[in-house]
Amino acid sequence: MPRRGAAVAGALLLLGVALAAAGCGLGPGSTVGSVDLTVTRDFGATKLVEASGEANESDTVMRFLEGETEIETRYGGGYVKSIDGLEESERGGHPYDWFFWVNGVISPTGAAEVPLEGGEKIWWDIHNWAASEGAPAVVGSWPAPFTTGWEGHAPVVVVECKGGGAACGTVTKALEGEGVKVASGSPKSAIRVLVGPWSQVRSDAAAGLVEKGPGESGIYAEFESSQGTDRLVGLDEDGTKARTFGANAGLVAATRHFEGPPVWLVTGVTGAGVQAAAASLDTADLRDHFAVASEAGTVTPLPLGSGSG
Repeated sequence: MPRRGAAVAGALLLLGVALAAAGCGLGPGSTVGSVDLTVTRDFGATKLVEASGEANESDTVMRFLEGETEIETRYGGGYVKSIDGLEESERGGHPYDWFFWVNGVISPTGAAEVPLEGGEKIWWDIHNWAASEGAPAVVGSWPAPFTTGWEGHAPVVVVECKGGGAACGTVTKALEGEGVKVASGSPKSAIRVLVGPWSQVRSDAAAGLVEKGPGESGIYAEFESSQGTDRLVGLDEDGTKARTFGANAGLVAATRHFEGPPVWLVTGVTGAGVQAAAASLDTADLRDHFAVASEAGTVTPLPLGSGSG
């Protein structure tokens, strides 16, 4: 019996070595590529963490976050309660919780269930979600999702010019400058960029969500008509009107219609407003913002007043 036990132990040891060598679930496994992590608070108003690292084939969004920050979880480790001591809470009667986006699209599943394939841009933000239970898409991970794709879909990109004139070319040039090949037609899983004045863009099903408020679109902006003149209005984090922009202001925002691909809006009331929005398609203007209003060369993050809670 002792000799048989020793033989079994030896066999198990050899099996363990073989499995480890084959990468069969023991240890972290091989690397799959670099992943970028951003952690912010109050709709990106304050950056808390910015890191890049190599992800392993066994990594998930949760595991990668845990490797870069100190976290507390709930519900069996599937839900983030705090990051580096900043915990979900209620402030002034408003709920503050952690949300995350992968390549600019909010995840439909928990962070522990989202595997990493390399190349992802992961963004965590804690904010007041009284007006919206989670923006379905954001612009602050530019040039994702155009360079990365979304939820496993290849990065197929279509620019839909809806009366945008020269701004359509500006948008296409900005995308191509990031190495994006703009497709033609309307592939089913394509990321669409709608370029044009709001009067023409609003008829699109995804763009029309803006008129239903941030609870539906995740966009803290609206277009308001007063005395026959439309204006872009910026909302605060409670979804309340906070600022009316000038006639030539533009909006860059993103949303989704149901579970479809993300849709970006490059729009404004006038042609000048659309062009102002198109000129904002770069990292300097979009990074860590949910959406932006652009007017006379000045970019204003939306929602307004973030960080005051």
